[in-house]
Amino acid sequence: MAEDPSVTNFRNYIRIKTVQPNPDYDACAKFLQSQAKELGAQFQKIECVPGKPIVLMTLPGQDPSLKSVLLNSHTDVVPVFPEHWKYEPFSAHKDEKGDIYGRGTQDMKCVSIQYLEALKRLQKDGATFLRTIHLTFVPDEELGGTEGMGMFINTLEFKKMNVGFGLDEGYANPTEKFSVFHGQRSPRGILIRCKGQPGHGSQFLPNNAGEKLHKVINSFMEFREEEKKRLENNKGLRLGDVTTVNLTVLKGGVQYNVIPAELSVGFDVRLAPSISYEEFEAMVKLWCEKAGDDVSYEFVDEAVPQGVTCIEDGKNPWWDAFSSACKKEKLEIDTEIFPASTDSKYIRMLGIPALGFSPINNTPILLHDNNEFLNEKIFLRGIEIYATIIPALANLKP
Repeated sequence: MAEDPSVTNFRNYIRIKTVQPNPDYDACAKFLQSQAKELGAQFQKIECVPGKPIVLMTLPGQDPSLKSVLLNSHTDVVPVFPEHWKYEPFSAHKDEKGDIYGRGTQDMKCVSIQYLEALKRLQKDGATFLRTIHLTFVPDEELGGTEGMGMFINTLEFKKMNVGFGLDEGYANPTEKFSVFHGQRSPRGILIRCKGQPGHGSQFLPNNAGEKLHKVINSFMEFREEEKKRLENNKGLRLGDVTTVNLTVLKGGVQYNVIPAELSVGFDVRLAPSISYEEFEAMVKLWCEKAGDDVSYEFVDEAVPQGVTCIEDGKNPWWDAFSSACKKEKLEIDTEIFPASTDSKYIRMLGIPALGFSPINNTPILLHDNNEFLNEKIFLRGIEIYATIIPALANLKP
């Protein structure tokens, strides 16, 4: 039996090695240019940073003055460890069950091709759109997106797009349900520096850096335990509803018998939308003060304004259009806060509503994992789903 051309297209995209830290963005842009030609879409290649192209495809709507629909995806994928894979990670190998193995099958080259294939089918069926549809394929999301979508939103090209609503990635759901994300936690990297009295390791020196570091770590880990128990004891909460804290960096010391003058500890913190940056910083400041004198903190990343898209029926027409399309496709959806980070944070920070959605169910969550795969039937079903969702959004009346 011949393979569905949509599946072949997907597998060809997987084979392009856009793997960090040296993604082949040129080959990717050429592939996407051929897709734009097939779709009959306007094509632009924009570089906010040399060598990191943002591909923009545009299908003008009947009324270009209306707010447009943005279908976003990223082109880069995370590194692989081939020795832990069943098959070569960029071979797009398809086994006898129809499972397609490859880095990016779930995160998120599947969604890129599903957008394109859904639009091709709609065009073949003679569909028209009231609103303009833009497809963006952005680099470096796996590095935080600062040199991709983070810069693109500040360009004249983006402003001209007149975006009213955005779709971006979600992730797989291992059950019959589909996950829809209307916000995300905010990543905050923080480094705490503890300075104190140096001296010989044989002494009980007062005011030393080690004691202060111990107190700081205890404060962070106690908060971590509180959030962990809150998640465990409340069945209504998901991971995205609580704040995670993990100790990820330790620095300091010169040799075993010398008490150092400074020790540092770093934490990866993912703030739930229920805690503001100001509230969290106040907590950190208090913990540092309790640890003693000469304890300072520094946030090592830029704060992106927190934003959550309204998903109350009747209050957000974009949500109403999306959810109605899901009902039409008889999808059972779970709405959540995304526990990690995606480029939709940049869209929401502009006040533009955005949803994270990958039409993948009955599939283990394998983004960034070994043996990442997606079954071809699930992939093809996703195209059908987008073929209902996209026109529902693009034909939303003002």
